[in-house]
Amino acid sequence: MTIPRRSWRGAGAFAAAAVVGLTGGVISAGPAAAHTPTWVVTCSDVSVDLTQYSSDVANVVTVSVVGGKELLPATTFGREFHTKTPLQLPSHDKELTVRLVVKAGDGEKFSRDETKTAPVCEDNTPSPTPTEATPSTEPSATQTPEPSATPSETATETAPAPAAPSPSAPDLAETGSSSATPVIGGAAVAVLLAGGGILWSVRKRRSAQH
Repeated sequence: MTIPRRSWRGAGAFAAAAVVGLTGGVISAGPAAAHTPTWVVTCSDVSVDLTQYSSDVANVVTVSVVGGKELLPATTFGREFHTKTPLQLPSHDKELTVRLVVKAGDGEKFSRDETKTAPVCEDNTPSPTPTEATPSTEPSATQTPEPSATPSETATETAPAPAAPSPSAPDLAETGSSSATPVIGGAAVAVLLAGGGILWSVRKRRSAQH
């Protein structure tokens, strides 16, 4: 069976059109898949990584808190953009809505306008444990120390010994009887006898003269 030449030409034209259409679809879909905006939002900061954008046009990125602070003012970039340090969120006690806006210079269809929620940071710092006061063992100024149950040995050891009498010191007067009492009594008797004898001799002379 012989296929006409016109049929071969029609089939070839159809195949060429299909290849061109497929190639065009791949080319048109390539830039859309190449633009990769990645960003992460935590309770305290925001990180942005934009890759595979067109370096032939000016692209612009902006990050802000909805109804609040602008974290990243409008910044122009080329093929890539990365936050060198995370963008710090303001202190908050309730959730914040963070907005990322990317304006691609090669077409509005590659631009992005997205929002994410920043949760409240939980304070995981443990509260300090109060330390218990240790009672002091030293008596205070207003307390009177209790007397010791046993006498102090130091006081006994340091008590001065009684002084020995000096051999050169004069004898103290004796208050009681001593060995000199008979001698004194005999002397007194002798004086009385002598006085009586003198008195007797005087009377005898007077009587002889009369």
